[in-house]
Amino acid sequence: MANTTDLPPPAQTSVPAEAVTALYRAHALGLIRLAVVMLGDRPAAEDVVQEAFCGLYRRWYSLSDTGKALSYVRSSVINGCRSVLRRRPRQAGLAGDPPGESAESAALISEEHRQVLTAIRRLPNRQREVLVLRFYLDLDEAEIARSMRISRGTVKSTTSRALAALGRILGEVS
Repeated sequence: MANTTDLPPPAQTSVPAEAVTALYRAHALGLIRLAVVMLGDRPAAEDVVQEAFCGLYRRWYSLSDTGKALSYVRSSVINGCRSVLRRRPRQAGLAGDPPGESAESAALISEEHRQVLTAIRRLPNRQREVLVLRFYLDLDEAEIARSMRISRGTVKSTTSRALAALGRILGEVS
């Protein structure tokens, strides 16, 4: 006969699965969009988001506050994007250029939006992250600071520098 203390209580067995599934249904698309803007590559973005949710599921019982699970996943997505971007220069020499935009995708995005996305991708990583979190996900400074693990002051100064740089880049395109 199995020792019942070795098994989690029946009510808790499905809690992480249900909670992570609900969070995934509510936020996965937005997080994929965030990762696409950061990476410029939808398959890689989907992989990063999927891995972030898998990590949340694996670590559910070690979270200090399960109410902050979305913040945890968002941070994981940002960190996953950073990892992908760090690996790209090494892979670029081996695999060539990243896959091009599909005809369908190109038709859906207006020229103006493509110019803005291209300009955002030219920004340094931290500046790009701050702008995407602020203006794409509509997070406030405190949420951005928590997600990126930086101070609110750094969020403010980085946002200011990023907007100035974005203006210069877009001015060159015009």
